[in-house]
Amino acid sequence: MTDHQDIAVLHWQSTLLQTIDAGLVVLDHDYNVQIWNAFMENHSGFGYADVEGKSIFELIQDVPEDWLRRKLETVTTLKSRAFSSWEQRPYLIRFDTYRPITGVADCMYQNVTFLPIMALNGMVEQIGIIIYDMTDVAVSKQAFTRANEELAKLSRTDRLTGLANRGFWEECMVQEFKRAKRAGHPCSLIMFDIDHFKKINDTFGHQCGDEVIRQTAACLGDCMRSTDIAGRYGGEEYAVILIDTDCDGALFVAERIRETLQALAVEHDGQEVRFTVSLGVAEVTEQMVAHDQLIEAADRALYEAKKAGRNNAKVAARAGAHVAA
Repeated sequence: MTDHQDIAVLHWQSTLLQTIDAGLVVLDHDYNVQIWNAFMENHSGFGYADVEGKSIFELIQDVPEDWLRRKLETVTTLKSRAFSSWEQRPYLIRFDTYRPITGVADCMYQNVTFLPIMALNGMVEQIGIIIYDMTDVAVSKQAFTRANEELAKLSRTDRLTGLANRGFWEECMVQEFKRAKRAGHPCSLIMFDIDHFKKINDTFGHQCGDEVIRQTAACLGDCMRSTDIAGRYGGEEYAVILIDTDCDGALFVAERIRETLQALAVEHDGQEVRFTVSLGVAEVTEQMVAHDQLIEAADRALYEAKKAGRNNAKVAARAGAHVAA
């Protein structure tokens, strides 16, 4: 090959190196920078003169040094490639996104390949690092995941109250009932509804009725533990699963719900709407073999509470029911 041909080869190799739409870094056997292409210069803000001969560990401070050192040592020892996906680690070197207006990512997500560069004697003389911009892929996948999560949430959430809807709540009830029976742990259920709800709708309108339903659901959060599961059972009726709670503990929670809602005033069109609730409490018993028996027991106790004049809680105890003070 003539000198002219050598120069031509070097020219197109240099052009390719500088114009390729990927980061290319070459390290010597001591992990010092020998090549830092235009992609790296443009996105890092450091020119080749700024990084030449510097240790890669000085330049990369966004990832743990021991992780990066293991990657490089693997390439050298095994004489084989190593990889890092944006899903495992978002980036090797943090680059700001270069699409600040249309982009939705704060930084460039990267796939990285570490590869050995062999000398004629078969030893690893240098290590190449190729950085690929995966931001579009990452953003699309994250958006798809968020959309699926939102759809899943919508499929199990009551739109008016934000509580678990009937289907999802009952799935939870089945699982908690099985767990209680299997482990012998207590589990209780509170069912309650709004007293004279039809009168609220007839007097103030259905929009006011919806607001009463929403604010009733919102108040449940102040009366429950984070482990309890509340749902809208239907219409103005609600259900709360109390995990690891016997009927005495559930009755205490039921009374707290009743008192909280009795004190609540819902504002609508300049008018103050007050209401009460009636509640039924039941606990999983040895005799029960299916979750719907627990629901039926709590529902019967709720019916007894209404028969007793409303605005009270009753417990479906093993030996009968009693009224909460």
